[in-house]
Amino acid sequence: MVPGKYDFKALAKEIKMHDGKATLPTASGGKLMFAMNGMHNIVVMDESGNSANISTYDVYQSNGVINVIDTVLMPK
Repeated sequence: MVPGKYDFKALAKEIKMHDGKATLPTASGGKLMFAMNGMHNIVVMDESGNSANISTYDVYQSNGVINVIDTVLMPK
């Protein structure tokens, strides 16, 4: 879980601002790296090098935004 409200547009902006790869801190003190994988897909990588594609974007909730990934990523 990444603190803040990162929908597709916000993640894509972070990625673009950081030369194609954005690193965001997790709530548990780890880091996740985000990169574009095509025009409309974002891939997420954990600190161990495992990756997952975001399969469902922008599920808005009262306390944030859910982006569903297709693989379980574990903290280091």
